[in-house]
Amino acid sequence: MKGAEIRKKFLEFFASKDHDVYPSASLVPVDDPSLLWINAGMAPLKPFFDGRKVPPNPRIASSQKCIRTNDIENVGKTARHQTFFEMLGNFSIGDYFKKEAIDWAWEFLTEHMGLDPERLSVTIHPEDDEAYELWHRRIGVPAHRIFRMEDNFWEIGEGPSGPCSEIFYDRGEDRGCGRPECNVGCECDRFLEIWNLVFTQFNHNPDGTYTPLPKKNIDTGMGLERMASVMQDVDSNFDTDLFRPIIEAAAEAAGVQYGRKTQWDVALKVIADHIRTAVFAVGDGVLPGNEGRSYVIRRLLRRAVRYGRNLGFDRPFLYRLVPVVGEVMGEAYPEIVEKGDFIVRAVKAEEERFLETLAEGEQVLEDYIEKVRSAGRTTLAGEDAFRLYDTFGFPIDLTKEIANEQGIDVDEEGFAQALEAQRERARAARQDVESMQSKRGVLVDLEAPSRFVGYDVLETQTRVEVLVVDDRVVERVSEGDQCLIVLNETPFYAESGGQVADRGTIETATARLEVEDVQKAPRGQHVHRCRVVRGTVTAGEVVRARVDRRYREDIIKNHTATHLLHKALREVLGEHVAQAGSLVADSRLRFDFSHYGPLAPEELEAVERVVNEEIWRNEPVDIREMPLDEAKAMGAMALFGEKYGERVRVVKAGDFSIELCGGCHVRRTSEIGVFKIVSETGIGSGVRRIEAVTGRHAYAFLDSRLKGLDRAASLLRVAPADVPDKLEQVLGDMKETERELESWRDRWIRGQALRLADRVTDIQGVPVVAEVVEGATPDLMRRMVDVLRETIHSGVVVLGSKQEGKVMFVAAVSPDWVAKGLHAGQLVKEVAAAAGGGGGGKPDLAQAGGRHPEKLAEALSRVPGWVRRQRGAGVS
Repeated sequence: MKGAEIRKKFLEFFASKDHDVYPSASLVPVDDPSLLWINAGMAPLKPFFDGRKVPPNPRIASSQKCIRTNDIENVGKTARHQTFFEMLGNFSIGDYFKKEAIDWAWEFLTEHMGLDPERLSVTIHPEDDEAYELWHRRIGVPAHRIFRMEDNFWEIGEGPSGPCSEIFYDRGEDRGCGRPECNVGCECDRFLEIWNLVFTQFNHNPDGTYTPLPKKNIDTGMGLERMASVMQDVDSNFDTDLFRPIIEAAAEAAGVQYGRKTQWDVALKVIADHIRTAVFAVGDGVLPGNEGRSYVIRRLLRRAVRYGRNLGFDRPFLYRLVPVVGEVMGEAYPEIVEKGDFIVRAVKAEEERFLETLAEGEQVLEDYIEKVRSAGRTTLAGEDAFRLYDTFGFPIDLTKEIANEQGIDVDEEGFAQALEAQRERARAARQDVESMQSKRGVLVDLEAPSRFVGYDVLETQTRVEVLVVDDRVVERVSEGDQCLIVLNETPFYAESGGQVADRGTIETATARLEVEDVQKAPRGQHVHRCRVVRGTVTAGEVVRARVDRRYREDIIKNHTATHLLHKALREVLGEHVAQAGSLVADSRLRFDFSHYGPLAPEELEAVERVVNEEIWRNEPVDIREMPLDEAKAMGAMALFGEKYGERVRVVKAGDFSIELCGGCHVRRTSEIGVFKIVSETGIGSGVRRIEAVTGRHAYAFLDSRLKGLDRAASLLRVAPADVPDKLEQVLGDMKETERELESWRDRWIRGQALRLADRVTDIQGVPVVAEVVEGATPDLMRRMVDVLRETIHSGVVVLGSKQEGKVMFVAAVSPDWVAKGLHAGQLVKEVAAAAGGGGGGKPDLAQAGGRHPEKLAEALSRVPGWVRRQRGAGVS
């Protein structure tokens, strides 16, 4: 049974058990700083598990793409370790619990997958007698195939936690270690864990105690690749149809055969795994770079390139495997095919960059080896080997190979210690943030009715359903109170999808509340954060809710413009552009998107022109609700981080832009007025940000720029249209003047230096110049020193000057006297000490400063004495 069929059967099975099937979320977590990557099926569902949101259906199933890199060194060497995998999972948010989870797992495995029940064993937590009874009495698993294991407990710091039950499949004696005690938990490949059922039933409290959760949850995970290895009866995940086409393509390109040589096989498995990970990550907008997720992808690609060297690849080759990954996975994940060209370019560019870096690293290694030899040692330090690994991607084996060729050993133990220290720092950083807190405020269980009517009206008469102060439901609020209010009907938009919340007022005949923010409660109600300006409001009272019209109108201009910008970027830059975040406020819009480099001025100009042309076309903005499948068939773009139900809201701006969106928009594009890009910057590797303004804010921006232009024209005494030409002329004149000044400065420096050369004194055979140079900067003094050294050829020079209440010194010693033991750094340090300062430098040139300019002459007077002492101390 192929991987695609397993995935399909799993999702169809749980759909038949009334689960909503969710599409895989992006690998990039949304609003979750505790995770670098989505690393488990439940990770995108954390807001449901911790109570921040309530799902439309408490039963959910998904096949979630995941990345884990904590065991990267094992990839290619074991049957199971991967960096990218798919997690099949079924979840219950406070609905069914252990009985159903166990029943359905057994039913799916034995009836739908056709696995022999006699080859299935389970593990449970030692204290989970409920799970034991279900497995033994209800399902019929013999007691000798139920194992109680202390590790069967899931938790991440404080928050929801609970026991778990793992299901193992016996692959047969021929895959075992042959020992009589071989059983579940053995390190060999006979017993394979295929499914883990987590029974989230406790809250782990800050004091270390555990209390039962009021609503229990189910979180299960089955690795698709592992299940495929069972159903296809192969030795490892890499031998399944999810990997073999990629491996075979790499082997063919390298001219080697898979299965013939262990070294080749490891390299091919690493390449296949890492290119899968990179394809999916780049497809989700993460490009190789130096920080965070981008650094992970860079390291994976470079690791694959290094293994490619073992197969004889000395030029870029990984990019040729991108279409193969698309052929294997594209049916379930069409985005990696749609963005194929972009992914190819990104992978190839990183390969080319790394091959250049490898050349740099080899040179650095040569320098290290030379230093080892110069010091009379025979071993390269572990820290140096780790620096090569961490900075240049050099594997320890490559470092050893090159070093050994030159008779140098490598401190592998020191390398291992440095690597482990880095891992410890990473683990500590993760533990600082990895805690899924249970957020159970009063709003979590709020079921009061509340309907949003703000798409159609900005003012309505409504009723106060709930009042909350300090997380307590109250009957009334009075002047000065800060409170939360839920209304029976509300025209106020709650912040979501990048659009900020509305502002406005809630009033009665005697009271007035200012609405400062609006957020969605876990069950979807719009919760208004208000300040009571005057009067008293009670629960159940009829009020008038009024949105600030001008504020909303500014927001909707920016929101519709954001849709137009998104489409324009895809037209100008390519279909790889995908939204990576946005802000739609009243005064500006901000749009983050995936792209591999800065936009050229002509690209920005083209994007801006396309958006404005759509505005000037005065196209209608049509908004309709329809089934999700129908919207997708129309070509509607789904937005970053959003989850959609069966019916969706589609926003269509003329024939140009069509997106799924729950936000507020203008009725016709001409209402936007004008669109102006304010800035374009990078905010991370492969992610760019555009900020822009529309409407009256665009007018204010342009007006400010025009006033600046008028001011410049006035200062230059030309018409505004002539400012660029005049500026070019002025800048040209300035450069010419600077060249003339530099010429005069050179003459002055040479004249001063020649004057000083006439004042050389002989101190026990050493020519010495120690003089004050009035008003000279350190740079001028250094240039004078250079001229003096050319003039007197041999000797010692120390110049001093006062600058802004301080004193600066520059000292130089000619090469012949450096060879005899004189040191400019030591000299200038002693001179500066007399002026309350310090400094130092190289034997031939050094610089220092002091705090007491009045002691400049005294400090310079020390130079002859220092020279005499050095001569007396044996300087030849």
